[in-house]
Amino acid sequence: MIPTLLAGFPLGSSLGLVAAFEWLGMPYRLSRIRMPDDLTTGSFAKLNKRQETPVLVSDEGPLTETMAIALWLEARDVERRISFQPGSPHADRLHQFMGFLNSSFTASFSALWAALEMKGVSDDFRETLRKFGRGAVAKRHRQLEAMMGGSKYLLGDHPTLADALFIGVARWADFHRAIDPALFPRILALKERLEADPAVQFAHAIEDGEPASGSGAMAKLVPVEEILKTAMLSAA
Repeated sequence: MIPTLLAGFPLGSSLGLVAAFEWLGMPYRLSRIRMPDDLTTGSFAKLNKRQETPVLVSDEGPLTETMAIALWLEARDVERRISFQPGSPHADRLHQFMGFLNSSFTASFSALWAALEMKGVSDDFRETLRKFGRGAVAKRHRQLEAMMGGSKYLLGDHPTLADALFIGVARWADFHRAIDPALFPRILALKERLEADPAVQFAHAIEDGEPASGSGAMAKLVPVEEILKTAMLSAA
């Protein structure tokens, strides 16, 4: 069975996992999940009871959470295109970056999303959330800037799973106008480099529903209804 990645849009962090599949070159199928509409269906809950993306559907069943899916990809990266030899210092460093990006860095945007999505709150409360959120995002950007070295990507001269987790979330700073990008030159350079990468551009086009040609690894773009129907039949 070719694994199927269910990637959320718009602005889903799943974009980075699409790029990772492209860099890896492993055959996969992709399904675009409109948030929040597709998440609220009862059939989607059969794939993920938390009703969130991303979800990876494979022979082993549904797998949720970005970090878990990234580690699933790492375990199948036999040529070490986007990871490093298990147990090596490079692998430890990769996991350090992945852990930070998937936890602290991603979570720093929570207040900004809350300010955008909450209903029935005052303008003053919403602005308080935004102020707190901008401070949290700036703090995590400062920390990431300090973690980075002088390499082209987070861990060397080619993109890895850490870069995939980064690019799926880093664009949120622009969307929320949370920081002045010029204050973080290393992060800005990395973001620009990744946005110019064909795999990331392919992921953007797929997310936007535009025609795109990638590495050839994506076997098929699957309608979400087909995935959910299969899930319901399996649960019956």
